[in-house]
Amino acid sequence: MITDRPDPDRLLETLHAEEAAARRGKLKIFFGACAGVGKTYAMLQAAGRQQAEGVKVLVGVVETHGRAETAALLDGLVLLPSRKVQYRDRLLAEFDLDAALAQRPELIVVDELAHSNVEGSRHQKRWLDVEELLEAGIDVYTALNVQHLESLNDVVGSITGVRVRETVPDHVFEQADEVVLVDLPPDELLVRLSQGKVYLADAAERASRNFFRKGNLIALRELALRRTADRVDVQMRAYRADRAIANVWQTKERLMVCVGPGASGDKLVRAAARLAAKLQADWIAVYVETPALQHLPDEQRRRVLATLKAAEQLGAETATLAGTDPVDTLAAYARSRNVSKLVIGHRLKSGWRRKLLPGLADRLAERAAALDLYLVGLETSDAPPASRIRLPPGRADWRGWGASCLIVAVTTALAGALLSIFDLANVVMVFLLAVVLVAIRYGRGPGALAACLAVASFDFFFVPPRLTFTVNDTQYLFTFAMMLTVALIIGQLTAKLRFEADIARRRERRADELSRLARELSAALTTEQVVAIAIEQVGSNFQARSAVLLPDSQERMREAHAGDAAATPAAEVDTSVAQWVYDHAEAAGFGTATLPSSPARYLPLKAPMRTRGVLAVQPTGLWLFDEPEDLRLLETCAAQIALALERVHFVEVAQDALVSMEGERLRNGLLAAVSHDLRTPLTALVGLADTLTHSPLAEPVRQELVAAIRDKAQGMAELVGKLLDMARLQSGAVELRRDWQSLEEVLGSARRQLDAALAEHKVTSRLPADLPLCEFDAVLIERVLVNLLDNAAKYTPPGSEIVVSAAHRGNLMRVTVDDDGPGLPPGREEALFGKFERGDSESALPGVGLGLAISRAIVEAHGGKLHAENRPDGGARFVFTLPMGTPPTLAETEQPTEPEPTP
Repeated sequence: MITDRPDPDRLLETLHAEEAAARRGKLKIFFGACAGVGKTYAMLQAAGRQQAEGVKVLVGVVETHGRAETAALLDGLVLLPSRKVQYRDRLLAEFDLDAALAQRPELIVVDELAHSNVEGSRHQKRWLDVEELLEAGIDVYTALNVQHLESLNDVVGSITGVRVRETVPDHVFEQADEVVLVDLPPDELLVRLSQGKVYLADAAERASRNFFRKGNLIALRELALRRTADRVDVQMRAYRADRAIANVWQTKERLMVCVGPGASGDKLVRAAARLAAKLQADWIAVYVETPALQHLPDEQRRRVLATLKAAEQLGAETATLAGTDPVDTLAAYARSRNVSKLVIGHRLKSGWRRKLLPGLADRLAERAAALDLYLVGLETSDAPPASRIRLPPGRADWRGWGASCLIVAVTTALAGALLSIFDLANVVMVFLLAVVLVAIRYGRGPGALAACLAVASFDFFFVPPRLTFTVNDTQYLFTFAMMLTVALIIGQLTAKLRFEADIARRRERRADELSRLARELSAALTTEQVVAIAIEQVGSNFQARSAVLLPDSQERMREAHAGDAAATPAAEVDTSVAQWVYDHAEAAGFGTATLPSSPARYLPLKAPMRTRGVLAVQPTGLWLFDEPEDLRLLETCAAQIALALERVHFVEVAQDALVSMEGERLRNGLLAAVSHDLRTPLTALVGLADTLTHSPLAEPVRQELVAAIRDKAQGMAELVGKLLDMARLQSGAVELRRDWQSLEEVLGSARRQLDAALAEHKVTSRLPADLPLCEFDAVLIERVLVNLLDNAAKYTPPGSEIVVSAAHRGNLMRVTVDDDGPGLPPGREEALFGKFERGDSESALPGVGLGLAISRAIVEAHGGKLHAENRPDGGARFVFTLPMGTPPTLAETEQPTEPEPTP
């Protein structure tokens, strides 16, 4: 039965999720306990049925493992050719993702979801291939064993003694649109194994001695059944939440036990633990904190917390609920968690007391009929006195009681002054207002006292005969009764609202603290920043001293120092305790069952991939480890810190990988340059030298060989010079020697160096006659012009024209080198300025691709820019700009001369 309106925000969110799901393909997982249960067989049968119904089905990859009956199901299905990949001298067949996307079937079969792809594939794991298929709108059938789930990997390893390396994240399994459990009893599976229907004969014999033992198969089958049942339970709870269904659906047993401040909490918890074990059910231990129980004595509060801690040790989930009515609070929480059975304590009352003051069990039976109630008998002497619960001695705030008396006295004086203006009936409202103010400020007890004093003051001072409690008119008795009733009701309601506001403030404080920590951690870029933020935020949020311990290269714990960023002092840590926490990924220290004598509590910083460190918290008071909500907040903060540490770690790993890749690329480029552009001229030099040494040659031939040797050696010198120039520019060892220079002179010098290279080209200089001087390093800018002219000569055919022009624009000089050759490769104009980049990687022209990189580095060192582009009418254009500089004044150029010394 639907008892509440669905939440509009939740409905809108559901609609958006459904729209996104409609565009995405559907994932169906055939799930089993282990190999051989028939997952692939069931998957191919389902695919065949889909094809018979007209669905376009494609078999992407299927592993039959030599099973004839499985291979027979492939007849009639379209098979996708596999992609051949060379790996370690072997040719492997891999799933061809690109071909599958190109064919765009309606349904594709991709077996073995946990498979790791061969190195060099687009994705490292096959489940990532499946994700891309789903994003493309293609439905996918796949198969998975329980041991390949990430969360169960270590559990299966401890059972079977075999730890599989190929795993799938649990979110892939949980987000599947459909999971089909393919089950087979262990005895039947062992028969199939012996018949060779699972593995070949030799492999089957080894498997029966190791992994495929009957005990292992039973345990794996239970894990598969439970994991599937848990997924179905989550779906059922989400369905009830989406449709605001309040009734409990008892599809899975879940117990809840309610404990109180009495001494019988341990008895209730043990009874609930026995019942949960018998029913194989999850169970929850809750404590409802009502306004009457908000100010319990320390002894009873410690008793409640000890009971909840004992429940946790017995395997329960614990929660502290806040509410004004325990019945409504328990019923609502039971519905939200789909609890089917509730265990509560019960004390026998007499007949008239049971009718006038029904107990918790009676009220729950009346207002939560869907719950099965289990009553545990409690001793009557275990009930704490009502007066002690409502107002515990030693905890009362006597200032509130005194203030209520004072406020009523002031109100009486004010009412006496107003009586001459207003009627007596209106004066009553002044007393009601005073009661409301007292209840808001000081709570339920002072509010009730103020109500009684207000009625007494009204009777004594304002009702005839005055200054006595005698009432002549009996109607005033009704007025007194109504006034007292209204005042008490208003006071109680006000106190209730105050209690709920206090609870809301506490929850808001916790949420704000957590959001502030998450916001600060999201901006951290280094491990030191994460540690500083963690120490600072944990210290300020919990009024505690804290420390973060991280593992070194030997996996030994060491304290991470935050420097001056953390204002709170660090906790005193014991590295041996922290090491135990890190190794076992369990909390230890004060307030736990492990090493409780330690003054600090140590929490493991567990991230999704691994434990990243340990958080040590040393509170200034014991209250931190007494409140379950604060402990959960602390654990959530530890999880946020662990996620931040893992994020920073992977950022550093990515940066190191980028640096390594860049270094590897530079190394390969340098090796290519050395192997080709140095070895070739060296070989030629050796050959020419041998010819000169061992062969009688005529003088003209000898001179020609000497000239060739000189040219080869000069080319090698230029190459080595470029490598050294690049190294110096990158290290910052080059210092600019700026001076006022004429660009025409520097260009002429550059052309003279390239007389041989430019002999077959027409070089034109178009420099304005009024081009001013510019402040630059003449040697380095000459190198830039030499590189640009040499580059133009290399990549243009003989007879091409090279034009050098310049212009003065504002405070910049713009120099352009144009040619009418084939132009630059489209889209690679910027890439040509990279190190070891060449216009044509297969070109036979000499060079290592450093000229343009060196030229850009020199121009940028001067404060200018260098870029390349293709000319509209064909050819390439290189343009660089240089700051003109500020010309010196006359006073700066004229140096004062010292006077001649007089004899």
